[in-house]
Amino acid sequence: MNAAPGARRSRRARVFAATAALFTIAPCLAQLELQTTIELPDTRGRLDHLAFDPVDQRLFVAALGANTIEVIDVRNAKRVARWAGAKEPQGLAWSAAESRLLVADGAGDRVDAYSDGNVLGSVGGLADADNLRWDAATGRLVVGYSTSLGVIDTQALRVERRFALAGHPEAFELAVKSPAIFVNVPAAGHVAVVDRRSGEVTATWPVKPAARNFALALDEARSRLFVATREPPRLQVYDSATGRRVAELPLCGDADDLFFDAQHRDIYAVCGEGFVDVVRGQDADRYVRVQHLATSLGARTGLYVRELGTLFVAAPARSGTPASVHVYRVR
Repeated sequence: MNAAPGARRSRRARVFAATAALFTIAPCLAQLELQTTIELPDTRGRLDHLAFDPVDQRLFVAALGANTIEVIDVRNAKRVARWAGAKEPQGLAWSAAESRLLVADGAGDRVDAYSDGNVLGSVGGLADADNLRWDAATGRLVVGYSTSLGVIDTQALRVERRFALAGHPEAFELAVKSPAIFVNVPAAGHVAVVDRRSGEVTATWPVKPAARNFALALDEARSRLFVATREPPRLQVYDSATGRRVAELPLCGDADDLFFDAQHRDIYAVCGEGFVDVVRGQDADRYVRVQHLATSLGARTGLYVRELGTLFVAAPARSGTPASVHVYRVR
């Protein structure tokens, strides 16, 4: 039986309202857009991690292949200095309290403290020093090196504690609401959970059948840990309280940096294949890739600066093209 005219009008009104709501919401969804590219002339070889000084608006790039730190004035989008003397610089961390840049020298087996290009001091005995992270609760710097994590007092420039792992640590994140440190250990094929009170590994979460888990990010509010694997290129999502894998989806290849944007519930994957993938969390257990942006082959590291709503991507020099930093804004 045909519906009455009033019922048809009511149904059309509901459909129109739902359609209007979709078109109202859609423009509000965040998108990454390339704003500018900052060239780094005469910078050769691999580029590694980045750090940001919010006061003077400086971006620091570890030029591992050139053994330099490239210093960029973000306001004017240009390189303003090059600090020499590093030995395969990898991880960087900016200390706002001390106005220092901490540099993990992979070949120097140390962490150096720089002030305006001058080395103030070093912490040695850190073979293949790599990623650096701040512990907000203690003001200490955590470094991944050899097969351990080290906790550094950056004022005294000494290692206070060491946490043993089953292999070399790659990316790691420190929880704020708990003592947990989540560590990618690709040689062991797992994520290790370290209790920074006891120093013990309390759990290991295998990434198999995938492998080569280098990049990692944390959404502590929703208890979700994001792990990027390279073989095959996948994003794995874990419940950070239990270690249960709750989601998995394809990702761009050769991911080396992963960032979680808490404001927009987006994950930014920086991949050496030459892409940045944006993955959106629809809820705690559902994720979808919403952007697949071409960058440059070998551009596998970057930095998301929440205060600027900006993703910086470091692109190494290629034949006929100088090294550069691609600047993406969240729109």
